[in-house]
Amino acid sequence: MSSHLFTDNTINLTPYTILILTAISSILWYRFKRGPQPPLPPGPRGVPIVGNLMFLDPELHTYFTTIAQKYGPIFKLNLGSKLTVVVSSPSLAQEILKDQDINFSNRDVPLTGRAATYGGIDIVWLPYGAEWRRLRKVCVLKLLSRKTLDSFYELRRKEIRERTRYLYQQGQQELLVNVGDQMFLTMMNLTMNMLWGGSVKAEEMESVGIEFKGVISELTRLLSEPNVSDFFPWLSRFDIQGLVKRMSVCVRELDAVLDRAIKHTQMLNRRDEDDGECKDFLHYLMKLKNEEGDSEVPITANHVKAVLTDMVVGGTDTSTNTIEFAMAELISKPELVKRAQQELDEVVGEDNIVEESHITRLPYILAIMKETLRLHPTLPLLVPHRPAETAVVGGYTIPKDTKIFVNVWSIQRDPNVWDNPFEFCPERFLVNKSCDFTGTDYSYFPFGSGRRMCAGVALAERMVLYTLATLLHSFNWKIPEGHVLDLEEKFGIVLKLKTPLVALPVPRLSNSNLYL
Repeated sequence: MSSHLFTDNTINLTPYTILILTAISSILWYRFKRGPQPPLPPGPRGVPIVGNLMFLDPELHTYFTTIAQKYGPIFKLNLGSKLTVVVSSPSLAQEILKDQDINFSNRDVPLTGRAATYGGIDIVWLPYGAEWRRLRKVCVLKLLSRKTLDSFYELRRKEIRERTRYLYQQGQQELLVNVGDQMFLTMMNLTMNMLWGGSVKAEEMESVGIEFKGVISELTRLLSEPNVSDFFPWLSRFDIQGLVKRMSVCVRELDAVLDRAIKHTQMLNRRDEDDGECKDFLHYLMKLKNEEGDSEVPITANHVKAVLTDMVVGGTDTSTNTIEFAMAELISKPELVKRAQQELDEVVGEDNIVEESHITRLPYILAIMKETLRLHPTLPLLVPHRPAETAVVGGYTIPKDTKIFVNVWSIQRDPNVWDNPFEFCPERFLVNKSCDFTGTDYSYFPFGSGRRMCAGVALAERMVLYTLATLLHSFNWKIPEGHVLDLEEKFGIVLKLKTPLVALPVPRLSNSNLYL
């Protein structure tokens, strides 16, 4: 009886046993055929569940640099349930951003980033593919092309002249100015005029700008805030820190401004439907959205809003912080200001004002911008990448969907690459003229590299150089007694000065009419 039962059980289990053995054999055969897999990168040991999360320093760029000194230029961290890999050498950056560019072209999207951009359908966060390619092409060809940027020169000139006039008035009264705030206002006005200046009434622009300043400041702050739900995705539904909720409030305010601009554009389109001219970027986007015949990758209203959000954030905070860092570094070294002003006086003259046409003849001003972005890159860790498939980088396995940080801040301060790497020395770029903003030199790529590098490089270069040249040509800058010039950085999605630069603009041109 028992023997009979045993025999039946054996017979019943046989199919499952065969299935299991087949699966094991297949796995062993596949692994033998593929050969041994490289190990994961080295890294500090963590603790159960949270991994290395509790040891993170808020200043991630310097914290990662310190870890790299112990574990090498590629290391891993377990941040909650998220595997993170950090690279900090030119050769490894090239492997990721050039040699294996397509595989690493996707982004690791934070929940607040998804909430800020209508589900992550903007140029920054969209996965690499047809939808992303079309949006980027639209932006590059219709907003950021040389022809379009040339056409907006009078707008740039108007904004710079208005800011110069204001600084002159403050200087005459010996009143201090917050340099970052003034630059933000300039960049904000310019960006909005380029994006929808023809779609918003002139009298409404100032109020729209004030609204936007508060919204954009809060948006960038929330994007920089560590979110526990990003480290433990299963917690995302609870929004424990309330960051997504706060971002949603921010987006609603942003949405109201964008909706007003879009509504006005639609009215213009109906009124001027026979006029083929697009007065600004929003006008063009709405015309593109309404066109039929391109159903393969349609542009929706949310695409329009998400792209406008990208352009506003990218066109304001980034350039503002670069100019503020440059001015702080220069003011702390008067001999550099003197050299820059000497170049400006020779090229522009003391009885003239700076025009963009002068910029190509101001190599020292360009060297100042390059050196500022070397020491203080706008995005110190770039935007995190994510491999679509498991890859091997630097002899180590990088699993699919790992979060990848490229520490450009550390690479651009590497003593093996740069002489006196911690010293602000624009002269190095007068000697080494090969470094530029194209992202092809992996010891210097402040705007990123590869398919996902910053699309707004040309606009940033024009605005930063033109503004810097004007500030240095028109004024001497003094730090009054009781105020400290502090160059300490504050980490965030965009690198900032920890202590805002407050200075006195002293007019240096003898002809006061040049300020009017």
